Amino acid sequence: MSVQWLPGPASKAIRIEDVSHSYEDYLYRTPIKFGGMVVDRVTLLNVHCVVRTASGRTARGFGSMPLGNVWAFPSRLMSYQTTLGAMKALAERIAKLTAACQEPGHPIDLNRLLEPACLRAADEVSQELKLAEPIPKLATLVTASPFDAALHDAFGKAHSLNCYHTYGPDFLAHDLAHYLGPEFRDEYLDRYVLKGPKPRLPLYHLIGALDPIVESDIKQRVGDGLPETLPEWINYNGLTHLKIKLNGDDLAWDVERVLRVERAATETQARRGVGRWFYSLDFNERCPNVGYLLDFLQQLKEKAPAAFERIQYIEQPTARDLKAHRANTMHAAAKLKPIVIDESLTDLESLLLAREMGYTGAALKACKGQSQALLMAAAAQKFGMFLCVQDLTCPGASLIHSASLAAHIPTVAAIEANSRQYVPAANKPWETKFPGIFVVRNGYMDTSALTGPGLGAV
Repeated sequence: MSVQWLPGPASKAIRIEDVSHSYEDYLYRTPIKFGGMVVDRVTLLNVHCVVRTASGRTARGFGSMPLGNVWAFPSRLMSYQTTLGAMKALAERIAKLTAACQEPGHPIDLNRLLEPACLRAADEVSQELKLAEPIPKLATLVTASPFDAALHDAFGKAHSLNCYHTYGPDFLAHDLAHYLGPEFRDEYLDRYVLKGPKPRLPLYHLIGALDPIVESDIKQRVGDGLPETLPEWINYNGLTHLKIKLNGDDLAWDVERVLRVERAATETQARRGVGRWFYSLDFNERCPNVGYLLDFLQQLKEKAPAAFERIQYIEQPTARDLKAHRANTMHAAAKLKPIVIDESLTDLESLLLAREMGYTGAALKACKGQSQALLMAAAAQKFGMFLCVQDLTCPGASLIHSASLAAHIPTVAAIEANSRQYVPAANKPWETKFPGIFVVRNGYMDTSALTGPGLGAV
């Protein structure tokens, strides 16, 4: 079938020639608890693609992402293996849909074309597997994300450019109004992203709900040479940004957890001569209502005003289905600290609803797709929202992808990256090529080397 290559930016389009995928499985060195669930393993979905330009040049792209089914497809009715198997079955469908796409285009336009088909495929898989609960949109985005990443990677390589140089009118056929509405008329994506990465970013270290804070919390040491207590990690990486996972269903425990972190951090930072550090708090949507969050913040402020002041932002405190929980508005809480939408953020509609409900920030995640992350970054900046880039315990190429996203969004001030804590074995093949990403010093990730062609990983 002949392909119509148009003049102008459309002449820079790519056409998909081939798609393949594979999986990698890793056990965690220690389990992580979040959202009331414990995770001790990860399956990576790796995607390779081949694309062709109008001039006949071919390029290969690569994308990788943890499937993260416990986070993206939480279920009390189905086992870990069932939800993981459903996402794998969906990956098979998405691979075929992507390979069958014959339209030339920019990766963002190809993603826009493919997403409805991916969502239909998720419904079909849910019915065919007779799942107790259907595959949610978030899980579909996560499963599709390495395919989208591979296309962005290939597009940049096809033009011998880092992909962050390919988001202006020279490459995109449409302005942002086409994707985000009329208020973005005559604005292009390059207005909201940096062509060159910020040279370094503070790293948010995760304190999971099971993680030991001090020595007395350890029942048996892992003994692999890596830190195990919070003071050990602070000294090892020079940390100044700490992300605390909270339960959201036990107010006394949640307050005490932050107080324990504050005591250990204060003592350790004093020995280091550090007087300023930050916390982010993540309830993983477990708070029953916004009243719980307000009570938590009031108690914390009364018991440890310094810890309260260190809070930089709070992630998604209540249920991800915003439409079903419209009463959980965040206006009062957002007067105290930025409240960030995370699990709920799956499209522009959800971002607009979150703003209406009082959310003042948005968490960008590479696992929701490079295309969506960039568009949501543009919208959030336009609306004056707080932005952060969050992790999915991304190792290897997926961490490079996530770090590059954070380094190229102007208003993102820090990055979460915890694979070095939970699955360092998956990082080993990448450490020598990108030491700045995988070896954290003085609390910072060195992102200055993220300038290679495509997404810059391979």
